[in-house]
Amino acid sequence: MEKPTMASALRHLASCREFIEALCRKPQQATNGWPDLSPRLPGIKFRSMTDALTIDTPDIDYRHRRQRVRLDTILRLRWLAALGQLSAIFIVVQGLEFDLPVVPCLAVISVSALLNLGLQIAFNPMQLLEPAHAGGLLALNIVELTVLLYLTGGLENPFSYMFLAPVLIAATALPVRLTITLGLLAVACATALFFMHLPLPWEGEEPLIFPPIYLFGVWLSIALAIGVTSLYAFQVTEEARKLSDALAATELVLAREQHLTQLDGLAAAAAHELGTPLATIVLISRELERALQDNGQVTSDIKTLREQAQRCREILGKITQLSSTGSMFDRMKLSTLIEETVAPHRDFGVDIKVRVAVTAAKEPVGTRNPAILYGVGNILENAVDFARNAVEVNAWWNNETVEIVVSDDGPGFAPDILKRIGQPYLSRRRSAEEVQGGNQGGGLGLGVFIARTLLERTGAKVSFTNRTFPDHGAVVQIAWPRRRFEASEDSDEAEP
Repeated sequence: MEKPTMASALRHLASCREFIEALCRKPQQATNGWPDLSPRLPGIKFRSMTDALTIDTPDIDYRHRRQRVRLDTILRLRWLAALGQLSAIFIVVQGLEFDLPVVPCLAVISVSALLNLGLQIAFNPMQLLEPAHAGGLLALNIVELTVLLYLTGGLENPFSYMFLAPVLIAATALPVRLTITLGLLAVACATALFFMHLPLPWEGEEPLIFPPIYLFGVWLSIALAIGVTSLYAFQVTEEARKLSDALAATELVLAREQHLTQLDGLAAAAAHELGTPLATIVLISRELERALQDNGQVTSDIKTLREQAQRCREILGKITQLSSTGSMFDRMKLSTLIEETVAPHRDFGVDIKVRVAVTAAKEPVGTRNPAILYGVGNILENAVDFARNAVEVNAWWNNETVEIVVSDDGPGFAPDILKRIGQPYLSRRRSAEEVQGGNQGGGLGLGVFIARTLLERTGAKVSFTNRTFPDHGAVVQIAWPRRRFEASEDSDEAEP
């Protein structure tokens, strides 16, 4: 055994310090292996470690955020259009043997091809275009199509419906303002072609002439098709984008909660690794204290060193108890889960009444699931925000079902959003707060969506209703199959 000396004690102290410094660097390095979703949702951040599941959303409106288009995407579409135009000219001239102004048409297509080549050479095709630049290229497509249609019969040409293509692309990728501008440009070009165009290529000496009423019908159908299909494409794309952003926010909540969960394991590892050198320090300092009893000053310093090392051991022992698997913090009864979610909201001037029904079945015990805690807590927070005087939290269970019902005495859900409640970016918080207190803040409508998504991932069914008249207020019912709620419980405890 190593002879106890001050040098050996200091050496063990140095090893403890090195381990603690490495431990401080560990969480930052560990996050490199987890998904970093912050760039996908700029502005959503967490306030603190204790509020890790509270989303802080500054004044950024994600509902109007549009994704930009790559230059390569626009160029591919332009090359496809040029190839289709060349194919159409070849079929009409060689296959149908119609008289067509081939040279002017090829000149227009050549200019388009040269522009495509110039853009590919001058710029990186993978770069994201600003909306105005992408809109400019789509507007150029409309102008090129107008010139080709002018040379080949105007609105009499069946390819006049190709005006829809650039506007539909804009509706799925560009802001509303640019989409409307391109739609108006397409309608204006179609209007010009109604009055000015060369004859439609046709067989025989007599040109094919359509009556004006028919051409007006073609023009009207093009205008209506641009409006209707663009609106439909915009709505579908916008809903998909909202859902994508909202799911990204949900993933962000789960990733941050996973980070916090990993800290428990890190604390247990620290307690285990530091236990041995601290025990050695205590032992050496005790031996040195006995060997140097005659030197009062040195003995006092060594005693202080031993006491502080022993204090460190006691702290690490507490950390080990809190982080050990199977502790009371890993699993919780339903009543404990409810109390933990209710506790942070008791000091906001709203009376929260908790009623837990006692049944013949044993009270369910489930894993301390962050998704359940966040989901129930978010619904409870909304109830407290909108309640006038009181919020009720009722819970009951049997051998098949576990259910929590949260209700308030506020205005309840508006009829127009009751069937859509739980969808992303659906919020009436601003108007409610203005009525109650003039607060100008407002949510993005992500909270209930995230709560519902997390709860449904745990097997819960979440339903939203209003109280029956003459009572008023919102009611949220959360029900799990008991087996899902107790999914990770030991088999001997699963059955009551």
